[in-house]
This record gives sequence, structure tokens and C-alpha cells, in this order.
Amino acid sequence: MRIDILTTFPELFAHHAGCALASSIPARARQLGKVEWYAHNLRDFTLDKHQKTDDRPFGGGPGMVMACQPIFSAVAAVEAMPMSSAAAGPVVRVLLTPQGERLSQPRIEQLASASRLVLLAGHYEGIDERVVEELAPLELSVGDYVLSGGELAAMVLMDAVIRLLPGVLGDESSAVQDSFAVANSFRGTAHTPKAQRIEVPAGQRLLDCPHYTKPRVWMGREVPAVLLSGDHQAIERWRLEQRLARTKTRRPDLL
Repeated sequence: MRIDILTTFPELFAHHAGCALASSIPARARQLGKVEWYAHNLRDFTLDKHQKTDDRPFGGGPGMVMACQPIFSAVAAVEAMPMSSAAAGPVVRVLLTPQGERLSQPRIEQLASASRLVLLAGHYEGIDERVVEELAPLELSVGDYVLSGGELAAMVLMDAVIRLLPGVLGDESSAVQDSFAVANSFRGTAHTPKAQRIEVPAGQRLLDCPHYTKPRVWMGREVPAVLLSGDHQAIERWRLEQRLARTKTRRPDLL
């Protein structure tokens, strides 16, 4: 996958130790050749000597608005760049904005199947609506709050997408057991009594179950006995029960 970020702060995406994407899973994915990303400075696509990317809003009001021309020129130039065969598929344009669709795991899974993303990180009071209409990007928000700019939101999206790319995680089953992953019913074996089986609607997404590690007892709190039993069927059933209970209590809207 190739990801291009259009921003007025490209240094935030540089491949150095201070970059949030230069460690952990994103760094591993890049080293494995599963993903490449490039930050493009919108100022490089301006036509005036001062490299202005914004101006005062028509109608008055506080703040500045990002102008059409630098954004449109940047998108056209970046999308025209020669691509490797792995990233030569259709481009998915994404605008990070608090007015967009709230980012969700199903949307992340969809984006992870693309070969190329172009992320537009807005800033200031927003972007001239005309260029948004012309480019028709997928508008996404990381939550019902406002950040100083779309750069942090772009990083959140990138991290969530990159970890789903095949071969990136050390254990591929990690992603399918995360919170918001689709849950499977528990039927056990052919000898499992029907009363012990748990049916989950197809496509149902649940929160993750509790997890524990050594020591077995910490400050008087013991690890649930079932996790120490060695009975894999019982453990599987317990984990699904916990996922259902947590989702019902904490995120009933998912059910």
C-alpha cells in the first residue's frame, strides 16, 4: 500500500524517531515493504511567492480558510506520480474533518483493502468548500471533537489501516480478536451440549474480553480459574461470554 499525505506540516510524518509512525507496528510494516508513505507540503503547490495556502473567509469571521488552488494542484500532481505495481490501483481520497463520517472498524477494514490512499489534512477554520466538492473525497472524522488540524487524525487512520495489512502483525489472529472485530458463535465440538453453545448473529461486532498475565494473584485479585484450566473449549466459551457481557454493558449500541 502507498499512502500520500497532503499537509502544511510534512515534518510530522518524517521517518525519524520523533514521528509517531516511526516505531511499533507502522515502522515494522514499512521495513517489511508492506506500506510506504510520503508527506507532501501544500506550500510547494502554491502560485504566489509567499506560498500562501490560506486566506480570510468571505463573509467575515475568525480564522483562515485553506484555498482551492494549492489543494487541487497537489492532488493532481501526487496522483500523477508513477507508482510501483503494488500501489498502482485506484486512488481513495480521504479528507480528515470533524464534519465527516465517524471512523469505524468496518471503514478501516475497507480502506485496508485499497492499494493507495491520498489523505488531505485540513487545518485552520477548514477548506474552501468548492475544492471539496470538486475532489469528492471520503470525509472521515476520528471523533466528535476538534483538533488543531487533520494531521493527528491522519496518523490515527494510518495506524489503524496499516496494522490490518497482511503480514504486518506477528500473529494474524490478533486483529480478528480485537474490539470491534466480528465475533463467531461458539458451538464447541460435536459432543458439546446444545445448552452450552452460544449463537452470535452474523456480522456482529463485539468489544474484546478481559486479558490476564503473570502473576496468578496480584493484590488479592486472582486470574479467572477457567484461563488456567487448559480446557480450550471452556476458555473459548468464557471469552465469548465476556465479550458479549462487556459489549452489553459498555457499548449496547453495537448490539
